[in-house]
Amino acid sequence: MVESRFRFLVVLAGVMVVATVLVSSSVDLPLLDPDDDATGPAYVRFPLILLAAFLVDVVPRVALRWGRARGSAEPVGLRATVRGVLRERWTPRQVRFMLVGLAAWYVTYATFRNLKNAVPFVNDTLWDSTFASIDRWLFFGHDPAQVLHSLFGTSSLVAHFFSFVYVAWIVLIPVSLAWALVFTRHRSASAWFVTAIAVDWALGAITYFAFPTLGPIYSDAGTFAGLPHTMVTDLEQGLLDGRIEVLADPVGAHTLQSIAAFASLHVGLMMTMCLVVQLASRRRSYKIAAWAFLGLTSLGTVYLGWHFAIDTVGGVLVGTAGMWIAALGTGNHVGWRPALVTGEVDDEPVRGVVREPART
Repeated sequence: MVESRFRFLVVLAGVMVVATVLVSSSVDLPLLDPDDDATGPAYVRFPLILLAAFLVDVVPRVALRWGRARGSAEPVGLRATVRGVLRERWTPRQVRFMLVGLAAWYVTYATFRNLKNAVPFVNDTLWDSTFASIDRWLFFGHDPAQVLHSLFGTSSLVAHFFSFVYVAWIVLIPVSLAWALVFTRHRSASAWFVTAIAVDWALGAITYFAFPTLGPIYSDAGTFAGLPHTMVTDLEQGLLDGRIEVLADPVGAHTLQSIAAFASLHVGLMMTMCLVVQLASRRRSYKIAAWAFLGLTSLGTVYLGWHFAIDTVGGVLVGTAGMWIAALGTGNHVGWRPALVTGEVDDEPVRGVVREPART
């Protein structure tokens, strides 16, 4: 069955649910559905994105096919054209694939957010001063954020540019999931990507509990006080307010605290995307764009103070591990080596995708 490609993801979601229930109950925290004040509840946001992607996938095809049919000797009605496109693009197998993938991924995301919320109640030892010292050692006695401020300056243009990169990442995640679950019919690549992102969440939660940190913007706010006000400034304050509310009244706050810096999942998820694109696509432009955005994300997250430089290293490791574990979990491997493997369930070849048969 198509769902077998998501078997590992479903198991991971189950493990995350068990872990979340155990951790939250041990510190008397309620389980909440995560939401984002900027973009709305995720359980509403993601289905709406998928619906929009579905319409973008279907409507242009219907319009193009119907337009051609009207000019032919045997015109076809609009209703028949819609049915034809739906039968071609949205088979029961494809619908199951999308729904199972979305549901399992969302469970891992929601449980990840609840686990992140529990970090300060489980382990209140902060590593910010240690990581700041590591950063200075890595940069030969200099603060990496101050190095970037000196290199790029602290003008409004630069600050807003890196702020845009940060927000673009937030948009990129649901859009990339929509691509994987709606647009492409290369299910091997889709399952690999969606599963890898979920694995990143799980690994990220582990690092949060092991090395709790606030991030430089909170532990060394003075370094970033001179930066212009940007769209992420209010987000930073909102996250801090949320943490204070949760720590003061974990039950009555009715929200989740979301501050945890190590490892940087901004970098981790982008690293996963880069590796999947590198291994699954022949298009050089895709690879260049992905790696360039990873570089900008890494610079921006340190420049704005979201993360220590060492957090980005942790993110690279998490993203690499997530890609590799997901490759094994979805069957996209030859031996222990990640490789895109195509089976009979893929409806159609996708240009630019490496199709490598499994070795027996």
